[in-house]
Amino acid sequence: MFSAFFIDRPKFALVIAIVTVIAGLVALQALPIAQFPDMVPPQVQVTTSYPGANAKVVEGTVAQQIESQVNGVDGMIYMSSVSGNDGSYTLTVTFDVGTDPDINTVLVQNRVAQANAQLPDEVKRQGVKTEKRSTTLLQVVTLESPDGTYDSLFLNNYMLINVRDALNRLPGVGAANMVGKPDYSMRIWIDPDRLTSLGLTANDVIDAVRQQNIQASAGQIGAPPGLPTQQRQYNLEARGRLVKASEFEEIIVRANPDGSIIRVRDIGRTELGAESYGFIPEVNGKPTGMIMNYQSPGANALDTADAVVAEMDRLSQRFPEGIEYNIHYDTTIFVRASIQEVFETLLIAIALVILVVYIFLQDWRTTLIPSAAIPVSLIGTLAVMLALGFTLNTISLFGLILAIGIVVDDAIVVVENVQRIMNDEGLDPREATRKAMREVSGPVIATTLVLLAVFVPTAFIPGITGLLYVQFAVTISVAVVLSSVNALTLSPALCRLLLKPGAGLAKRGPLHWFNLGFERTRGGYNAIVRLLLRAAIIGVALLGAVFAGTFGLFSTLPTSFIPFEDQGYFMVEIQLPAGAALARTDTVVREVLDDVEDMPGVRVVLTGTGYSLISSANAANSGFVIVVLDPWEARTAPGLHVDDLVSQVRAKLASLPQALVMPYNVPPIPGLGVTGGLEMELQDLGGRTPQDLAAALNSFLFNAN
Repeated sequence: MFSAFFIDRPKFALVIAIVTVIAGLVALQALPIAQFPDMVPPQVQVTTSYPGANAKVVEGTVAQQIESQVNGVDGMIYMSSVSGNDGSYTLTVTFDVGTDPDINTVLVQNRVAQANAQLPDEVKRQGVKTEKRSTTLLQVVTLESPDGTYDSLFLNNYMLINVRDALNRLPGVGAANMVGKPDYSMRIWIDPDRLTSLGLTANDVIDAVRQQNIQASAGQIGAPPGLPTQQRQYNLEARGRLVKASEFEEIIVRANPDGSIIRVRDIGRTELGAESYGFIPEVNGKPTGMIMNYQSPGANALDTADAVVAEMDRLSQRFPEGIEYNIHYDTTIFVRASIQEVFETLLIAIALVILVVYIFLQDWRTTLIPSAAIPVSLIGTLAVMLALGFTLNTISLFGLILAIGIVVDDAIVVVENVQRIMNDEGLDPREATRKAMREVSGPVIATTLVLLAVFVPTAFIPGITGLLYVQFAVTISVAVVLSSVNALTLSPALCRLLLKPGAGLAKRGPLHWFNLGFERTRGGYNAIVRLLLRAAIIGVALLGAVFAGTFGLFSTLPTSFIPFEDQGYFMVEIQLPAGAALARTDTVVREVLDDVEDMPGVRVVLTGTGYSLISSANAANSGFVIVVLDPWEARTAPGLHVDDLVSQVRAKLASLPQALVMPYNVPPIPGLGVTGGLEMELQDLGGRTPQDLAAALNSFLFNAN
C-alpha cells in the first residue's frame, strides 16, 4: 500500500509538504501579476510619412506598395492600415496568439524591405520604421506647468529629450510614445507672392537648405604623408549645421548673374517651433506634455508601473522650477484593487472552509489535518503556474478560490474514516490509519480522476475563450492533484501523529444544538428520498423541470464574453466632418471638457485634439477625452458608477451639432479592442469610392438603429 510508507515515516511526508510550500512561496515572488491572462494577439506596426501628401496619395503611393508585399506573412491573422491627410501612414499586422513578437517583426521587416524600391524618394528619406507594438496602454504620464511658466512646446520637447528615452529603457515598458511630432524644428514661412515674383519655387528653397545646412568634414593639416620635419598635426573644424533662426535666414537661395543674392530672409521669415502642430494635449484645459506608456507582452503590470513611478521621481529631481509630473491615467490602480479583492476573498474562503470543517468534525485535531491540505495544495500550485509561464490574475486566482472547497474533501474522508475505526474497533492511531487507507485510497484516486474529467477539458476550449480559461482549468486541476497526493501522504501521516481515541461529537453547547438540528434535517431529507423512491415519476418530473428551467434560462439570459466593470475612467471620442480644421476641432473638445469636468465623480480630464484613439491615427477632425474618476470609495452615491456617468455624458452631448461625440467604457481586457463593445469593420471589395463606402455605412447604421 502506497500510504503505508508515509504512515511509518511521517517525517518524510512532512518534508515533502514543506518543500512544496517553499517552492510555491518562491514562485509567488516571481509570478507576474496582471488583470487577465496574456491573450491579446501580438502586433507589428509599420510607420512612415509622406510630407505634403493627402490620404489618397499616401494610399496609392505608399500603402499599396507595402501591403502587397506584407500580405500573407507567416502567422498573420489580418492587417489594417490608416493613411492620414497629414501624410502619415500606419500599417498594423496582427499575428496568432503565441507567436514570438520578435520573429514577427523580422518577418514583416523583410517584406517591407522588398517594397522600399517602389516607394517615393521623399518617403525613403523619412524612413520606414517596423517595430513590435503593444496594445495594452498602461499609463499616461503628463508633464505640467502649474504656474503657466512653460508652454506645450517646451513641455513636450523636454519630455522628448529627457524623459521618453529613460522610460523606454525600463523593463516591462513596450513603448513610451508621444503623439504627434513635437520635436523642435526650424520652420521657414515663405511668402508665396514674393516667391512667385522672383521666379522661385518651394523646391528651390528646400534644395538650398539641404545643400547649405550640412556637416562637412574639413580634414587635417600636417597629416602624413608629409615632410619629415613636420612637427604638428591638426584636425580642422568647419562650420557645421545651422542652429539659430538668424543663421537660416542667411541661406542663399539664388545668386543672380548681376551679382545680387536672394536669401531666405528675402522671401519669408524663420522661427524655432515644432515639427508639427497637429496635436494639442491638455490636462483640465491646461497645456501639457504627454507620453503614453504601453506594456510589453507578458510583463508584470504592477512592477512596470512601480518602475515608471520610481524613474519619474528620479527624473523630477532635476526638473526646472515650475514643472511637475503626474500620472492621472493608470490602469494598474484597477488591477491592484481587483487583485486585492480576490486575495481578500481567498482568505475569507479559507477561513469559512476551516470553520465549516470544525463545525462538522468538532475537534481541533481532526480539523487541523484537512486544514493543512489547503496551504500545501494552493501554495504548491503556484510553483506549477510559474513553470508553465502563467500569471497571477483574476482568472487563475478564481480557480484557487474554487479549489479551496475541493482540496479538503479527500483529507476529510481520510480523517473521518480513521476516527470511525478508532472509535468503533478500538485500534491505535497507526493501525487505524493503515486500515482506513486500505479502504479509501481507491475512492480518493477515483474522485480525483472524476474532478479532472470535469476541469481538464476546459483547457481545450478553442478560440479566445479557451485562452481566457486555460489558466483557470490548469490551476484548479493542479490543486486537485496536489490535494489527492496530500490525502495519500500528508493526511495519513498527520492522522497517526495527531488523532487520539475517544474523540467524538459534542454532547452539549452550541455544537450539540447544531447536531440535533442537522439530524432533524437529515431525517427530513431521508423522508423525501423514500417518497421519491416509492413514486419515481415525481422525481423524474422534478428532474425534467430542472433541466427545462436550466435550458430556458441559458437560452434567454444575456450572454457576454466578460462583463464590463467600473475601472475608474472612461473615454470620449470626438469626430467632426471631414475637412474640419484643427482649431474647429479644438473648440468642440473644449466644449466637451466644460460639460464633463464639473460632473460629480470626475477627478481630472485629459484631452487630445488631432488624434483618434479608436483609429490610432492623427486627424485634424478627431479628438479624444479621457475622464478619470474619483476613487471607488468616494463614488458610493447612486448615479456615480461609470455606466451611469457614460449615459449622462451621452445624453448631454448627443445634441451637439458640430460633431459626433461618442462616450464609451473601456474594454474589460486591456488591449483587446478599443471601445469595450462590438467592433465591426466594413470593407469595400468592389473598388468603389470612399463616398460610396460612407453611404453604405450610413445606411447600415440607420437600419441597425
